[in-house]
Amino acid sequence: MDFSRVGYSNEIYEVALGTKDISLEEFIAVVRYGSRVVLTREYLERVTKSRSLVEKFLAENRAIYGLTTGFGDNVRRVIPQNEAELLQRNIIRSHSVSVGEPLSEEGVRALWLMQLLSLGRGYSGIRPEVLQLIADCLNKGIFPVAPAEGCIQNLPVEGYVNLVLMGEGQAWYGGRLMSGADALTAAGLRPISPACKEGLCLTNGINGATGVALIALNDSIVAAQTADIVGAMAYEVLRGTLLACDPRLHSVKAHAEQAGAAANVRMLLHDSEIAKNSLHLRVQDPYVIRCLPHVHGAAKRFIKDVARSLLREMLSCNDNPVVWPEDGGEGLMGSNFDGTYTGAGADILCMACANLAKISERRTDKLTNQSLSGGYPAFLAQTPGVDNGYMIPQYTAAGLVGEIRGLCIPATGDSIPVSANWEDPISMAWWAAMKAVDVTRKLHYIQAIELMVMARAFDLTPAEAGKFSSITMLVHDKIRTKVPYVNGDRYFSPDIEEIYSLVSDGNIVREVQSVTGPLVF
Repeated sequence: MDFSRVGYSNEIYEVALGTKDISLEEFIAVVRYGSRVVLTREYLERVTKSRSLVEKFLAENRAIYGLTTGFGDNVRRVIPQNEAELLQRNIIRSHSVSVGEPLSEEGVRALWLMQLLSLGRGYSGIRPEVLQLIADCLNKGIFPVAPAEGCIQNLPVEGYVNLVLMGEGQAWYGGRLMSGADALTAAGLRPISPACKEGLCLTNGINGATGVALIALNDSIVAAQTADIVGAMAYEVLRGTLLACDPRLHSVKAHAEQAGAAANVRMLLHDSEIAKNSLHLRVQDPYVIRCLPHVHGAAKRFIKDVARSLLREMLSCNDNPVVWPEDGGEGLMGSNFDGTYTGAGADILCMACANLAKISERRTDKLTNQSLSGGYPAFLAQTPGVDNGYMIPQYTAAGLVGEIRGLCIPATGDSIPVSANWEDPISMAWWAAMKAVDVTRKLHYIQAIELMVMARAFDLTPAEAGKFSSITMLVHDKIRTKVPYVNGDRYFSPDIEEIYSLVSDGNIVREVQSVTGPLVF
């Protein structure tokens, strides 16, 4: 994938499904920025063809899981054809049992979009009108209420979300909470009654987890790109020696991502007088500066590995059974819904982001500590003693690192059998994905705090130290368009939120790449 395009999803206004595989940035465009979803003729044709095979299987009364049998341990029970629709309705209703805080609108949209991608590959046997209704709900902004806690994968969440398609449950529409039926009516849509196999398609278990994990993947890529930018600023304000980014040094370490991070820092500081003046200031710097390429590079390597796995999941049919179209058609029963790829990938994202978080917080600490900052006033305060400066924002960063550390316990190392032990190894992918989203959000806040502190240090650096890089100064100026110069203590929370928004929507990365071109990932 093209990592340099991540962060530009807000420039995409329509995403067509069916003619080609979509990209991560297109996925985020729909999920986060409300880009319109279009189901192409090719998409609808292959879905229709697959549905005709399901009708054939049903007419032949074939023994196929979820078509003519019950679910889970109830697979042993044959379901009469006259009860097929009730079976599909019941699976959606009975699975809607998650609890607690509802899934975010982004999460719901990611779940639905993943269902469109997976079920629309032409191997699931769902009717095209069901998928069109999901696309219409996305395009019209219907947002089902779906409690997100208590899920071993995400069957209950999928149940809640898809209740709305039947005119049940609750949803937000036009800023108002209403019944699912009222939301569809207000949007000019009509509910569906799930036909044979469709309730099973809509409570698959892994599409929601994969969708949420893809959000975390996008946000971790943005964080990794931002890390090199703020790291370059740290080299300047802490007078780090760029000898630690010497290409010869990194050529003997067989990790391209490490060399790429060092190359990014050198490029970002190519015209920095401060970096030039600091080249031989000391023999070597503490780890927090010297190991920046290694830590950032390792995080990018982890993210790349996860990206490969999650993007393959995004472009797969994750259904069971699979409706195989060749040789007259066959229902292939297996476990394409298994969430091990997604869960393990999300767990790894947590660890990658944890490494970026801890080095970011340490740079913030070094710059606010008058004993380590190289001459800046205590906590970068206007009047130390009377003013506390950035003393407590560093506490916040430290607290967030501690929270991230707790969230790095792998979810996929656990497994609790369910369904009368019929479903015995469980991936726990849903919790892994939810953790990963939370971790990336916390990391963006940690980076926002570091950028806030860096901008302050830029303001306090004496002119005789030399000029800052034109690119890092561009970042400083961007921050100052949102956060004014500090004349004394003030309520800093709005400053953090403003810079957090610049980080999380990729604005900092886009600002830099508008000048430099794509950063190395």
